[in-house]
Amino acid sequence: MRGLGEPLVEPEPDEGVRIPLPRWMTLLLGLVAVGLVPWILYLTLTLPSRHVTFHYDLAWIGFDVGLTASFAATAWATFRGSQWLVPLAAVTGTMLLCDVWFDVVTAQSGGEMWEAIAEAALAELPLAAVCGFIVYDAETFLAATVNRFRR
Repeated sequence: MRGLGEPLVEPEPDEGVRIPLPRWMTLLLGLVAVGLVPWILYLTLTLPSRHVTFHYDLAWIGFDVGLTASFAATAWATFRGSQWLVPLAAVTGTMLLCDVWFDVVTAQSGGEMWEAIAEAALAELPLAAVCGFIVYDAETFLAATVNRFRR
């Protein structure tokens, strides 16, 4: 039995450092997630399975330039021991996973497909895992930088 004035729910254990964010941000992100479901269904029903574009090469080159910049920034943050290491590693790892996805799903069957799979298995996924291990140590990052956010 709980006494009067006691909470009905047990308080959550200390989660370490928590960055205070406005509640509207949670609502906005949740609404976007819910809104994407009908959008995905619409695309599933309307997009053609084949599409030819004049700027296919530009899309890939632009993405790879961005990936290169992300790797360079992550390497710089690693060298400097910067507070930006974790977010940059998260960006780089995410870009690598996107690269794997689009390399594999846009590859033609046969040799091109096997090349995409080998590249993913031998380079992109292991590098994404390294970035993931950097991000996994986010608690240390937050403890070291949270006071900077509160100033």
